[in-house]
Amino acid sequence: MSLPDIGSREEWLAARRALLAEEKRLTHARDELSAQRRRLPMVEIDKPYRFEGPDGPAALLDLFEGRRQLIVDHFMFDPEWEDGCSSCTGRVEQYGNLEYLHAKETTMAVVSRAPIERIERFKARRGWTFPWYSSYGSDFNYDFHVTLDESVAPAEYNYRTKAEHEQLGASLYVEDGQSVEDPGRSCFLRAGDRIFHTYSVYARGLETIGGSYYMLDETALGRQEDWEEPKGRVESAHEARPDFAVDD
Repeated sequence: MSLPDIGSREEWLAARRALLAEEKRLTHARDELSAQRRRLPMVEIDKPYRFEGPDGPAALLDLFEGRRQLIVDHFMFDPEWEDGCSSCTGRVEQYGNLEYLHAKETTMAVVSRAPIERIERFKARRGWTFPWYSSYGSDFNYDFHVTLDESVAPAEYNYRTKAEHEQLGASLYVEDGQSVEDPGRSCFLRAGDRIFHTYSVYARGLETIGGSYYMLDETALGRQEDWEEPKGRVESAHEARPDFAVDD
């Protein structure tokens, strides 16, 4: 097992100060990237999507719960599955208290294609209280490219076509002859009763909510994935996450 070099406190402090300069550059670059994200044009949603929630039918406008913004977690839960995706489960487990989002006029809601009865059973077992809706029977998942079914629409995930994914060796995003569920997150803005789509992110972009991966990035052993540098930090090799290509 390969561990970090051993040095003096003075050597560590000098290296840490040099790294701090790089971290500050990354912080400023992230601020600029967030500003670019806020400058994206928005697209009005005119399709009358219908959902099913614990209180019955709901429109997309209802998911806002009266607030100005809506963040939708596209949770992988196929209508035929008894349980939701384990990776998505780990992500939403980390949401915690949503009151801060509410104070910023923003609602977080989870949407899956599974029927509401299965969602409610799974949600109760996990002890979750956040709002979770079924999009079963609607085009919502297909239009936002988190359910891929070539009999419905050409496969596209993370803004790449099926051919582009296959070229990158990530062909598991699409499987011939069957629909595939994939994770994502989408943001919407409300102006009165008009709804606008402002942003969607997929694959490793989802790491920004939850935080466990970013916390592990600060440790000596890191995420303990095969693709990380430096190599050999874990005693037994862990497989890199199969659902995301490293460059995603």
